Amino acid sequence: MSSQQLANRVKALQSSAIRDLLKHSKMEGVISLGGGIPNPDLFDTEGLELAMERVMTTERHNAFQYGLSEGDPALRAAICQILAERGIQSTIDDVMVTSGSQQSLDILARAVINPGDTIVVERPTYLAALQVFQLAEAQLASVGTDGEGMIVDELAELVQKQKIKAVYIVPTFGNPSGVTLSAARRQQLVALAQQHGFLIFEDDPYSEINFSSEKFRTLKSYAQEMGASDQVIYTSTFSKILAPGARVGWIVSPSWLKQSVVNLKQSTDLHTSSLSQSLTRHYLETGRLQSQIALISKEYKKKCDALCVAMESELGDRIRFHRPLGGMFLWATFKEPFNTTEWLKTTLQNGVVYVPGEFFYCDNPDQSTLRLSYASVSEENLLKAAQRLKASLP
Repeated sequence: MSSQQLANRVKALQSSAIRDLLKHSKMEGVISLGGGIPNPDLFDTEGLELAMERVMTTERHNAFQYGLSEGDPALRAAICQILAERGIQSTIDDVMVTSGSQQSLDILARAVINPGDTIVVERPTYLAALQVFQLAEAQLASVGTDGEGMIVDELAELVQKQKIKAVYIVPTFGNPSGVTLSAARRQQLVALAQQHGFLIFEDDPYSEINFSSEKFRTLKSYAQEMGASDQVIYTSTFSKILAPGARVGWIVSPSWLKQSVVNLKQSTDLHTSSLSQSLTRHYLETGRLQSQIALISKEYKKKCDALCVAMESELGDRIRFHRPLGGMFLWATFKEPFNTTEWLKTTLQNGVVYVPGEFFYCDNPDQSTLRLSYASVSEENLLKAAQRLKASLP
């Protein structure tokens, strides 16, 4: 059969550059700063084993059975408690459990995006979100980002010129930029959505991995306060704070969207794994999540500091970066014209992998940028990686 049989939307879909780089991370002697994966050494295996034991002794019949498309009510109730800690008022009817944040984005895209609708993203933005929106046949537009996150003034200018359907944003410890949207810009963004009638897709996988004492309010909490709750759709996940292999995330939907996302969930995979949901719920009931988050945040901060110091020491005369306040990523930019995609061929030979920044743009890519993930690398190897990067410079 010919590839001409493929649907047009699939023909244009490209493989994730990050997924393609993962094969290099498995090569002997290579230090990978590429994949944004949690550190498996920090998984709470004791707590997960305890939770699984409870699943097997008290709930094995439900855990291995079909479940509700909306998700396990007890887990959704637990998620509502987490949302309350994040300043979001919700009931279990507002929450649908998904198979990770990626499915949340896919369902949202299919629920609200018509071919040709304009979706605005940050420059740079999350690569897998670009894939989802491209598959939904959206028109993509972008606005810049600086040390305070999305430059909302640029968005304000854009919406004066054209109608947009939605803005997609990772406002707290963003992927790939590592930056955090300021409080003033959060309020400005919600007010702009309220004024012009567009939606906000708030993607929040990283906010719990906080290196500072400051708490950053969600866009959803601002929207509820400002009377614009219907325009902010909030998604989050347990992948970065518990275990990505469980594939448990969630969507907080406005009333007008609830039934549509449930219908789409039914047509996609019926429901998220009952076993994964049961494991997650029983883990939450152990009361160990907050201490686990504290451990992850402490250890990732050490790694982030180590990488920042090493990069400044080894490459500070050639690159610049904003030190992240949390999350898993450092975004760096060469001070002079530089092609980091081409440079990767050299750094790979010297035993270090990163993600070239150009893949995180929907237009006008900055080829002098790169994303570095420190989460799964030892402090010793972070220093070695910076030294290898320096040794790879032309």
